[in-house]
Amino acid sequence: MDTPRPGWQPPLFWRAAQLFARLVVAALARLEVSGDVPAHLRRGPLILAANHISPFDPIVLGAACRARGMAPRFMATGGLFRTPGLGALMRHAGHLRVDRGTTGVRQALDAAAAAVTAGSVVLVYPEGRIGLDPGMWPERGKTGTARLAMACGAPVVPVAQWGSHEVLPYQAPRGMLRGLGRALVRRPVIRVSFGAPLDLRDLSPAAPGAARRGTDRIIDAITDTLAPLRADEPDRPRHVDPGRPVDSSRTHHRPTAS
Repeated sequence: MDTPRPGWQPPLFWRAAQLFARLVVAALARLEVSGDVPAHLRRGPLILAANHISPFDPIVLGAACRARGMAPRFMATGGLFRTPGLGALMRHAGHLRVDRGTTGVRQALDAAAAAVTAGSVVLVYPEGRIGLDPGMWPERGKTGTARLAMACGAPVVPVAQWGSHEVLPYQAPRGMLRGLGRALVRRPVIRVSFGAPLDLRDLSPAAPGAARRGTDRIIDAITDTLAPLRADEPDRPRHVDPGRPVDSSRTHHRPTAS
């Protein structure tokens, strides 16, 4: 497990990779970034919580964060770190490994909390996977992001994105060349929006159900930030990926106002 360094600063390699990400996105799509992050939060401590709709998301978010002057450390699946070459680059860039479904998840959360406390910006996907909601709205989240926020007391900025699913298919690398070719011709619009910071310090980690309440607040905020980005696609996306499975078992149901 990677050990965060006190006073950690994004290495030049990661900043250069973000610049490259902007070039890649510009070649395949039209990126529109809206919303902002307060200047005093851009270097951390801060948690960015984003919806996850495509394998292309990390490149889009790397580009969008550079546009807002941030170089976040991504919490990423352990499989990427085990990939020859890529794993070494991700470790060098300061990203954090998560081995889902193992006892290492607890260690990953501790490492992320230490990184945020030391002043890092950490980007998390609260859904824990590429969402499979039939309407491609954020799913019911895993509680790790809320636990992270409660453990270190850092604010959470919801990040919504829409359009990256038109570049890379769910089953990439299968169908990747076809998806990239279509994007080069059509140049879809990819929208990313940074929402208002959330403060979860009113929740006590020891209180029963606090992590679930915090998670629901985070998912609600991402959903609210996403809605304007897909105002003309409120129910179902226009672009349908035939290789994308659908799973309604984790549909996020917002509480009904009394």
